[in-house]
Amino acid sequence: MALLALFLFTLLAFSSSCCSATRFHRDYRYIQRKTMLDLASKAGINYGRQGNNLPSPYQSINFIKSIKAGHVKLYDADPETLTLLSQTNLYVTITVPNHQITSLSSNQSIAEDWVKTNILPYYPQTQIRFVLVGNEILSAQDTNVTANLVPAMRKIVNSLRTHGIHNIKVGTPLAMDSLRSTFPPSNSTFREDIAGPLVLPLLKFLNGTNSYFFINVHPYFRWSRNPMNTSLDFALFQGNSTYTDPQTGLVYRNLLDQMLDSVIYAMTKLGYPHIRIAISETGWPNSGDIDETGANVLNAATYNRNLIKKMTASPPIGTPARPGLPIPTFVFSLFNENQKPGSGTQRHWGVLHPDGTPIYDIDFTGQKNLTGFNPLPKPTNNVPYKGQVWCVPVEGANETELEETLRIACGRSNTTCAALAPGRECYEPVSVYWHASYAVSSYWAQFRNESIQCYFNGLAHETTTNPGNDRCKFPSVTL
Repeated sequence: MALLALFLFTLLAFSSSCCSATRFHRDYRYIQRKTMLDLASKAGINYGRQGNNLPSPYQSINFIKSIKAGHVKLYDADPETLTLLSQTNLYVTITVPNHQITSLSSNQSIAEDWVKTNILPYYPQTQIRFVLVGNEILSAQDTNVTANLVPAMRKIVNSLRTHGIHNIKVGTPLAMDSLRSTFPPSNSTFREDIAGPLVLPLLKFLNGTNSYFFINVHPYFRWSRNPMNTSLDFALFQGNSTYTDPQTGLVYRNLLDQMLDSVIYAMTKLGYPHIRIAISETGWPNSGDIDETGANVLNAATYNRNLIKKMTASPPIGTPARPGLPIPTFVFSLFNENQKPGSGTQRHWGVLHPDGTPIYDIDFTGQKNLTGFNPLPKPTNNVPYKGQVWCVPVEGANETELEETLRIACGRSNTTCAALAPGRECYEPVSVYWHASYAVSSYWAQFRNESIQCYFNGLAHETTTNPGNDRCKFPSVTL
């Protein structure tokens, strides 16, 4: 009898243990699913600060709340901003700058110090949900960053686990240039030079930590490279045009889904078909240079409104390759940032002016009917511009800074400013503004093919109005 009782007790205990384990795994999966839905229920916003006219973090956070974003992504771990965010219901993403990756990977104690400095003082009052290690590291100048990325990510996770933190996911945003081919989606692969040394270890890490593959994905760049061969409506989530992948038969109704599924198929070919994806940056520029077709307010508003409507839908829509799966999404960006280098679009991705007024109306909850927004001006640059373009100083440019720009522009080549020599056709009128106007236009025209932009640290911009005269012919670029 004693043996029988012991057997029954053991069987009951084992049965209870099995049921508890089953319930645990079921509850854990439910929590994971709920977390995914929570993270995607409201679109997020990228809060960059590369501008000399931007409001304070306190004002900026109030602006973020005014557009009803549910998540904010920082490009650093600014203490003031993280402290202020503790008073909100916003989910938060923080970023490890590229230049810190190598040191973090070298020693667990350095990663521990980073977590103690940038997470523990704020968490959990500040609802940090993601730590992104680097940003588009393939563009980093330091080649050691690529090799050290995953070790740095692993050490941050180790430190988080030491402190009992399990609901902060660690990832890294890559750009679409990490893929060798993206069309059709089923044909996509990662670049051969990074597939083995970078992507495979990254996918293994993400799979083991149940994290996300973060992608910066901008259909604007894909469309604008060949705007006459790709439907603008297809890029803006509107219209009836579709594309069918010849290998899978999947039907695509917008360009973003094509690009996202290309990432999914590329991961699948490396043996990781189930890693979740998150969009760390996407958006559409509200303005740009003359040759940047389609960069205007109406297109930006249309793209972001339709994007948010799609990504916050309940139940989730997903993509053709993964229907029904939520995708956490961050719109790029909160403000136009006037100190970002590069072409004009780089400084015109914001949804708000620096004073907090909207560049166009937008609702980050996705609840507002798309027909309920006020009408916007019809764009004039949805087809490529054909004609001459000049580069001239912006109105009110600082004269001292123009003098330095004049010196630099004329110093690279003997031919750039030859027409400004005394007695030559462009020497008069003798003024800093006139000479600088000729110099930047000549320099830009001469070296534009070397990726020189008509920017000059914010002192110049493009124009279709000829700044020269009958005597002095300014060099131009013909588009």
